[in-house]
Amino acid sequence: MSNLHFFLLLLVMAGTTYAIRALPLLLIRHEITNPYIRAFLYYVPYVTLTVMTFPAALEIAIPMGQPLTLLGLLPGIVGIVTAAVVALLLKSLMLAALLSSLAVWGTLFFLSFF
Repeated sequence: MSNLHFFLLLLVMAGTTYAIRALPLLLIRHEITNPYIRAFLYYVPYVTLTVMTFPAALEIAIPMGQPLTLLGLLPGIVGIVTAAVVALLLKSLMLAALLSSLAVWGTLFFLSFF
């Protein structure tokens, strides 16, 4: 890959990232009053956490090419349950992500002794 090609790709990715963040600020000038859009925007952080956590939690402990076992899924299940409980009880997505990650790592550490 040439330097020109690399910097062109970098420019396109930076422009896309900036546009995704800047366009809503530029296009939406007033408060959103539509209840359906407000409900949709309210749940976006929860859906994003779920979409990031669920597949990663189920695949983190399963090495490539290894058979799928309950013991291999256990750290992911512990992480998902931890994230759900923390998100429901404490209403903090950052804390839910942090504690679910720690729960997965702790479970992996605990299972390494067996």
